[in-house]
Amino acid sequence: MLLGVVTHAETLPPAPSFARDVLPILSSQCLACHGFDAEARQAGLRLDTPAGAQLILASGHAAIVPGDSAASELLRRVGSSDPAEVMPPPETGKTLSHHQRQLLADWIAAGAPYQPHWAFQAPVDVPHPEMAAGEHPIDRFLAARMAGTGLEPAGLAAPETLLRRVSLDLTGLPPTLPEIDAFLAAQGVDAEGAWREVVERLLASPHYGERQARWWLDMARYADSNGYSIDAPREIWRWRDWVVDAFNRDLAFDRFTVEQLAGDLLPEATENQRIATGFHRNTQINEEGGIDKEQFRIDSVFDRVATTGTVWLGLSIGCAQCHDHKFDPISQRDYYRLFAFFNNQAEPKLKVSDPGVDQLQLTAARDAAREVVLAYVEARAEALVAWEAGLNDDARKLLDTERMAALATPAAQRTPDQRRILFHAGLGANDQEFRRHNERYLDLQGKVIGGPTTLVLEELPEPRRTTIFVKGDFTRPAEEVSPGTPQILPPLEATNPRPNRLDLARWIVSPTNPLTARVLVNRIWQQLFGQGLVETDADFGLMGSLPSHPELLDWLAGEIQRQGWSLKNFYRIVVTSRAYRQDSQETPRHAELDPLNRLVSRQRRLRLDAELVRDALLVASGKLVATIGGVPVHPPIPAGATAVGQVKRDWPTSTGDDRFRRGLYTFVYRASPSPSLSVFDAPDGYQSCTRRNRSNTPLQALTLLNDAAFVELAGALADVVRAQGAAEAFRRCTGRRPDAEESAVLSALQPADCARVLLNLDETVTRE
Repeated sequence: MLLGVVTHAETLPPAPSFARDVLPILSSQCLACHGFDAEARQAGLRLDTPAGAQLILASGHAAIVPGDSAASELLRRVGSSDPAEVMPPPETGKTLSHHQRQLLADWIAAGAPYQPHWAFQAPVDVPHPEMAAGEHPIDRFLAARMAGTGLEPAGLAAPETLLRRVSLDLTGLPPTLPEIDAFLAAQGVDAEGAWREVVERLLASPHYGERQARWWLDMARYADSNGYSIDAPREIWRWRDWVVDAFNRDLAFDRFTVEQLAGDLLPEATENQRIATGFHRNTQINEEGGIDKEQFRIDSVFDRVATTGTVWLGLSIGCAQCHDHKFDPISQRDYYRLFAFFNNQAEPKLKVSDPGVDQLQLTAARDAAREVVLAYVEARAEALVAWEAGLNDDARKLLDTERMAALATPAAQRTPDQRRILFHAGLGANDQEFRRHNERYLDLQGKVIGGPTTLVLEELPEPRRTTIFVKGDFTRPAEEVSPGTPQILPPLEATNPRPNRLDLARWIVSPTNPLTARVLVNRIWQQLFGQGLVETDADFGLMGSLPSHPELLDWLAGEIQRQGWSLKNFYRIVVTSRAYRQDSQETPRHAELDPLNRLVSRQRRLRLDAELVRDALLVASGKLVATIGGVPVHPPIPAGATAVGQVKRDWPTSTGDDRFRRGLYTFVYRASPSPSLSVFDAPDGYQSCTRRNRSNTPLQALTLLNDAAFVELAGALADVVRAQGAAEAFRRCTGRRPDAEESAVLSALQPADCARVLLNLDETVTRE
């Protein structure tokens, strides 16, 4: 029994908040069996709504009697010592603490007031906070939250640290030594002006688009292969380049959204708008024999629904695929209405223009290659006649239709290409010179006829029928549904009798949608501070965490829309705040009063993303080739790394400039990714990744010491040590000058050892 429960309203302490205090208890302990999912609901009790919680049950009691803790069956059951009665049941391994039981009792005694879940309500139009002259609005919001805690914001970080931080955050590249020197000189004249000038330079850099594209590619589950066991290469890098370009030209995020979800449905859609639909072609493709193609098409649609919900809405919509969501008010019907938007697409390859190719020159090369191979065959006409004479009926049956047609044509009437085809069938297998000539011709012919392609989505002229699948099984169709959006969110205002992906995309970025802007600004905050204002960035539902600064979150969500969804403007706002420029050093007082940094009392040290580790070392060693875009490259990796699994995959190690391109352009196999990327926590491309894990393991140090690519860069940095000294090399790696003790240690090392030590410093691969 729950002891010591206060039942007299006049002696109650301030009532607990439903959203802050009560809902987390119900979500973690109760709603799996007593929540939105009707099929999973036990004893007819539903605790996520007041009507369900106050319903008289078969036992004759109500779980919650507002204002009467003693009469509320919920409190009796959670406080019971009887294993047959206590809730949650012992087999769940869950139990409520005394503090949790007291919170529930106090809340019920205060009338058990429910509140709508904050994320499903429209953002509050937060007025601009009162500020002193020159104060930043973000800093004012944070100061108001920190007031009375005994904490003060951390001081500003050192100028060298700030420059390295903002350079890595906005472009993914550390600053060069001339950039550092110029910034330090400008700081001495006008510190604030120098900072704003650096921010503008970085936002205008073409490398800004590369850095921002990386987090978007993570969410889009981008890779350069098809997945599953065969995991063959695919061509979708033009969509990756579209993303880089969209960020660089500051394409408004609402337009950025519409073009990726429905670019093909825009009036007179351009080639670039159709390329943009590659976002949802990042699903896997199963090329194994004997598969049910419809099953894997359905799996791709499941993926698209779940990814759309995660990326734009911050909801685990995929949990409603087989049943009503156990926690959030999203029904299985809601899920399949969203499914209907993505169930009506073809998945073609789009032939795209290639401005880097001279079509006349390519055609001429094809014609020349054809003449070479045809002349080779003509010179061996007698051998071809002899082969044909010895061909029996059984051998003829093994030939394909094209070769059978060539054989059926009288020899004197055959075209040169028919003779080439027959020569290939009969004599080509053992004639390496013929194969070389023929393959060159066929390769050039394919380029002339086909040209470069990329994967896109395309709406079918006749819509597919969409039904609810019983338990998510596509072989068990049930009720037919039409396209629509979850009922808990504002209704879709479609312009078509049957809504399509364009209507869905516009609904997602509509001002009435309470989620999209909040989710977006929270993710950018997460990038720049290491954690979001809502810590569960992919779950804004009932199981998610509450915003640490709800007013700030809503102000930021409103601000990005007031700024026309401009991401560059938004980054400018955040990185010019004092909060962004704080030192990341944790003091004992921080550790005591704000151990998780939820009050943003300091900045946060962040291990660099896997690709940025490579980029930073390329810059430090002087080897970076800064070309933007293009075909994926293959830097050195350990031998045999791509031989994992059913199929041995090619890894033609790049030479020349391609060997030293940014990590963004490294070819990614899903089934056997580059070991150096995996060790530094790069996602595998199988599902959407909205936040990378950040680990610090011995494997990372061993990789920096022994991976072939990093050994090569260490060699280049050793040349810097020999030519310019260890202090200069240290500065290239960390952005600052070494102190006396560091200089003494480095000067005692041989150049090669010094270089390997510098590339393995924690500071080198960390953003302070």
